[in-house]
Amino acid sequence: MTDLPMLTLMTLTPLIGVVVLMVLPASLARASRPITLGISLLTLLEGVFLAHQFRTEGGQLQFIERAPWIPSVGAEYFVGVDGLNLLLILLTTLLIPFAIATSPFPSERPRLYFALILALETGLLGNFTALNFVHWFLYWELGLIPAYFLIKFWGGPGRRTAALQFFLFTFAGSVALLLAFQALFLATGTMDFPNLAALARDGSLSSGLSRAFAWTGLNPTRLASILFLGTFAGLAVKIPLVPFHTWLPDTYAEAPTSVTLLLTGALSKMGVYGILRILIPIFPAETRTMLSPILVGVVVSIVFPTLVALAQTDLKRILAYSSINHLGYCLLGIFVALDPVPQGPQWANERAAALNGAVLQMFNHGINAALLFALVGILEQRTGGRRQLEDFGGLRARAPILAGMLGTAVFASLGLPGLSGFIGEFLIFKGAFPLAPGAAALALPGLMMTAVFLLTLLHRVLNGPVNPARQEFQDLSRRECLVLAPMLALLVLPGILPQLLLRWTNPSVVAFVAGLAP
Repeated sequence: MTDLPMLTLMTLTPLIGVVVLMVLPASLARASRPITLGISLLTLLEGVFLAHQFRTEGGQLQFIERAPWIPSVGAEYFVGVDGLNLLLILLTTLLIPFAIATSPFPSERPRLYFALILALETGLLGNFTALNFVHWFLYWELGLIPAYFLIKFWGGPGRRTAALQFFLFTFAGSVALLLAFQALFLATGTMDFPNLAALARDGSLSSGLSRAFAWTGLNPTRLASILFLGTFAGLAVKIPLVPFHTWLPDTYAEAPTSVTLLLTGALSKMGVYGILRILIPIFPAETRTMLSPILVGVVVSIVFPTLVALAQTDLKRILAYSSINHLGYCLLGIFVALDPVPQGPQWANERAAALNGAVLQMFNHGINAALLFALVGILEQRTGGRRQLEDFGGLRARAPILAGMLGTAVFASLGLPGLSGFIGEFLIFKGAFPLAPGAAALALPGLMMTAVFLLTLLHRVLNGPVNPARQEFQDLSRRECLVLAPMLALLVLPGILPQLLLRWTNPSVVAFVAGLAP
């Protein structure tokens, strides 16, 4: 361990880059990409150092930084890391330089473009480390604002509508979260997540709600349920969970591809992480009460997007629906662990397996989806922005290296043994079948349908006769191979050696499971 404020340094490093870019003379605008890439690589090194210093035993919060801020509103600077968020921090610091390196140089306002990406990184890192709601909520919103402008200024023909839809949905979710936590503060006087979780466990939260809102005439159970629903809705929009997903396909399709890979690779994980860090610890009883309808929604989020993806011809829309499907598996692994009926060591192991699978799935999906969207971006660059299935065909003969990378990414997304997607899905279903066999069985068709539409994508793009318009299609350059290679390696290593990641996650997951006992 180190006495340095590592989390603060890592979170503020991208903001330093924002300042540098904003004061950079317009005549040096071409330097904005290498400056941004250098800043993001420095942040990545800080994340790697954090992981190296992380103690794998105990599963407790580490690197804690705490300082008073605005006591009158319960605001406190409070950050920390455990096995539930360490992988998300690493994921963020990996994806930002990858997005910068794969992004075409913007023809307009390049300094602003790269500054917004760095601001987005600060929002993500702050959100994944904050343990006080006010502090967390500021970073939650900071993740929304740069993404909105990146879509609106540099997106496709429908970018304004997509950006507005993205903003309105996520802003409505933010309002629901803010109102719920204002009520919690009035009832308890604290905004700290660990404190609120402790108050929920010992019953003080319920009695606080009863005192603070006696004028409503509602009993504490009803009040807590209302706050739970507001919090759940705010987080579900960001993931998104069906039926809160309608903003996602247009947003992913219209956003610049480098921004889309950040939306699916990192921003979508903010909602899933919020379920783990906020919703379940603070509202455990309410989550169990609503478990059956939640699991129905999760199963629908796994199966329904696969059916819609079959009808799509736009590569980005296909992958957008695939993202909803894969995040549904994460939620399945999380919520099946809440079933209060089975008790004992065997069932604790099953819960730990499902939760470990969910955390690994978040990381592995982020890497996999980022590589898939980056490859789609390369196809767009080679073809003048075309990305319909009928625009391709026979690329295996013209671009074997690209075909190999695309095939590996698709098979990792399908959960092929030996690749990263397998271990997360395996652990999720290992825990889900004993704990919630009905939900697990109903989710299985999602695995099969995912294979159908992704293999169809692979076949239509790579196989068959070469599209006459692609006779001169160029394979990946040496630079592109170097940029994509680290992500490809991260699809393979966790599939072969999952313990590289599980050694970080498992102690915290075991501690989390121990706290789930009703």
